[in-house]
Amino acid sequence: MKRNILITGGAGFIGSHVVRLFVNKYPEYRIINLDKLTYAGNLANLRDIEHAPNYTFVRADICDLETIREVFRRYEIDGVIHLAAESHVDRSIKDPFTFARTNVMGTLTLLQAAKEYWNEAWEGKRFYHISTDEVYGALEFDGSLFTEETRYNPHSPYSAAKASSDHFVRAYHDTYGMPTIVTNCSNNYGPYQFPEKLIPLFINNIRHSRPLPVYGTGENVRDWLYVEDHARAIDLIFHRGKIAETYNIGGFNEWKNIDLIRVIVKTVDRLLGNPEGTSDKLITFVTDRAGHDLRYAIDASKLKRELGWEPSLQFEEGIEKTVRWYLENQEWMDQITSGEYEKYYDSMYKNR
Repeated sequence: MKRNILITGGAGFIGSHVVRLFVNKYPEYRIINLDKLTYAGNLANLRDIEHAPNYTFVRADICDLETIREVFRRYEIDGVIHLAAESHVDRSIKDPFTFARTNVMGTLTLLQAAKEYWNEAWEGKRFYHISTDEVYGALEFDGSLFTEETRYNPHSPYSAAKASSDHFVRAYHDTYGMPTIVTNCSNNYGPYQFPEKLIPLFINNIRHSRPLPVYGTGENVRDWLYVEDHARAIDLIFHRGKIAETYNIGGFNEWKNIDLIRVIVKTVDRLLGNPEGTSDKLITFVTDRAGHDLRYAIDASKLKRELGWEPSLQFEEGIEKTVRWYLENQEWMDQITSGEYEKYYDSMYKNR
């Protein structure tokens, strides 16, 4: 079946993996990648498929209602996979308004454009919204897990904005009948992640012998999922998930930050040919982040039980692949950290 699918945020970390999967797996689909190309968006993430006949890139702001309406009309959109979001907690603490605008008003803009274009002809349509486990708040160190029924309790401007966007998506189903799905995912890692995030930041810092800043004592716990496994889950849920349902996507893979960091240090040193322990001295404990949740952990058993999904990689294998990718793609990393990629896109699109 031919489909016209709009993927927002497709030049970002998770989005680029989803775009690549859909373009390669579904040649009969038309994939429209809409991205504003803010600091975290990089079309270099998609060079391998940028000339594919079923792929189109549109540079646009998801908060621009008239432009989004035109995208729906021009490309006859019948499915939305919405990943575009501001996602860095530290940035949200410094600038909560940007997070509210993009994550809340951007989602509302997409919902309204979809509602108007589909005009209640819901058959064959789907609006899939990707969210985060951070909307649930924090867990104690008691073995408990976030389920799809866990009460929302966001603690940062980022998670509050994502929680609000989740509520708008569900409200459009309950009020208008729009066929929506929401998923909440744990921390992702893998290739093409913007290097402000922990794993690529630390790989790059070790490479340059720079400090590895660890919040507090490093006891915070996160559940980690390899990004390509997340993309597979999105594919499965988009096609087979039940309308109006929520699915949690997790790696069944909890790590204390300090233990994760030690694995990264050991792996990078080994792959760089450094003696074991060379970069341990770079670990530097810094003042904890405001509102820093102690523990996140996802119960993804519903997704496994109903749709048969589970992670394909063990964490040690995923970390090995991830570290190798960053070390073998130092040009990509250097262009990001120097800001050259932003200058390139600003020049490319300045007259459009």
